[in-house]
Amino acid sequence: MVQRADINSVLSEIRNMRSQMMENQRVEQDNNIRGRMDGPSKVQETSDTPKFSDMLSQAVGSVNELQQTSGAMKTAYEMGDPNMDISRVMIASEKASISFEALTQVRNRVVKAYEDIMNMPV
Repeated sequence: MVQRADINSVLSEIRNMRSQMMENQRVEQDNNIRGRMDGPSKVQETSDTPKFSDMLSQAVGSVNELQQTSGAMKTAYEMGDPNMDISRVMIASEKASISFEALTQVRNRVVKAYEDIMNMPV
């Protein structure tokens, strides 16, 4: 049951990041439309909305931390640590694997979106 909750939290974080990205795109499009009507204007960033690069580096850091924790738990189990049981090691391993797969999917979608934008006619 613990593993399922962790999967749901990863999916929830991905959905939150997606909704923030969609909201930022909508605001940017609104500002672009207003900028064309009123002339060029500088868009100010709000302090409560994190930058995409910050969110991405935080996600990469989180996945890295999960993988390091999983590796340390595997090593401790293999060395015969009596406090480390196989179920905790397997849960940590699956958590790290799922989070890495989710991050890979996000990366693939970002690359695909970039390619789509670069292939748009001007």
